[in-house]
Amino acid sequence: MDSQYDVIVFGGGTAGVVAAVQAGRAGAKALLVEKNGMLGGTMTVGGINAPAHFFAWGLQIIAGIGWELVCRSLVASGRKVPDGEFTRGVRKPKHLGIDPYVYASVCDEAVIESGVEPLFHAMSARVSYNGTDWTIEICTKTGLQTAHASVIIDTTGDANIVSLAGFDVVRPDVEQPATLQLRCSGYDVDALDYESLKRASEDAIARGELKTTDISWYDSGPEAFLRHHGNNANHVPSHGANTSKGRTKVEIEARQALMRAYRFFRNQPGLENFRIDWMCSEVGIRETVTIKGKKTMTVDEYEAGVMYDDAICYAFYPIDEHLNDGRGINQRPLEHGVLPTIPRGAMLPAESRSLIVAGRCIASDRETNSAIRVECPAMATGQAAGAMAALSARSGNDPGALPLDDVYKLLRDHGAVIPGDITLD
Repeated sequence: MDSQYDVIVFGGGTAGVVAAVQAGRAGAKALLVEKNGMLGGTMTVGGINAPAHFFAWGLQIIAGIGWELVCRSLVASGRKVPDGEFTRGVRKPKHLGIDPYVYASVCDEAVIESGVEPLFHAMSARVSYNGTDWTIEICTKTGLQTAHASVIIDTTGDANIVSLAGFDVVRPDVEQPATLQLRCSGYDVDALDYESLKRASEDAIARGELKTTDISWYDSGPEAFLRHHGNNANHVPSHGANTSKGRTKVEIEARQALMRAYRFFRNQPGLENFRIDWMCSEVGIRETVTIKGKKTMTVDEYEAGVMYDDAICYAFYPIDEHLNDGRGINQRPLEHGVLPTIPRGAMLPAESRSLIVAGRCIASDRETNSAIRVECPAMATGQAAGAMAALSARSGNDPGALPLDDVYKLLRDHGAVIPGDITLD
């Protein structure tokens, strides 16, 4: 690891990979710091390998580097790259699934090709800004190392760098539950007596041997869990998961929840050979904190499709607030023709300089956050962050002071869709 960089990106997940590749392709000397041993974040180690949505109302509204990585993964897997026709007139399009293992390798390739230096199994310990330059202490497996950068990007998902730098974050009173992705088998889906299983699960819950959220989002018994082979089918309380202590509690609870379900299922008729084929190494977190930004998105603006004066990218996903205690989801698809945007100001912590945030923790209220936390908007804000960081490092201008036309030009040069570039039918 060198000591001086133009840009350092913290977090090699959905947003961070795209941010780093964009910065590198724009000529910045960039370092990508990732706590795991694999890039891709939620799409790989978290197992949610179905980004949404690149298309809306029949048109592509998010493209650029994130879309390129997905297309490279599809082609490598021998699958067809879709166009937007399947979303025409559809308020809730299908998700676009990819192979997470292929995607992880494609991310490696793109990062290396862009000239970015990756650093795995590392996290930031301390950051400070002297008015012109950031100094960062990075905790590696062999001790602390110091690096400097003109601009830093926080794509940790939890605003960890923002907090370390001393800027405010906003924690909601209630946080969405997490999900542990897994695959189970060893049974015939169509041969099970789901009514009997529901009664048995209710008895187990009453005895304290099982929790309804171990096997269901909707307090409706285990049928959906079993039919989906465990895919995206449980809820785990996740308050405080932006910290190591909080995250430890969530990870342990997620595996305890799986063991409760495992023991229950193996004692049921037709499930004697129930087995867990795999589970993700990291629980999928939906919500922790958001930054206090220079601009904050509201749900009224999101659902109205407001075109911000500093709009940096599009987003398209329903309000999708997962509820605790088996109460399901508060979900509201967008009205026909609505196409929300994300403003640059929501990516910039209030009172900060030379610090950009991308991904799920940008400044927004809770319902808006439930929609923009997903992977396609994270990729789009990641690319915008990488572009702004490269331009800022080159020019010396703060990211918030960069002429938007300069940012838009760089993004278009790398395939991104800029708000206003498309017209709905």
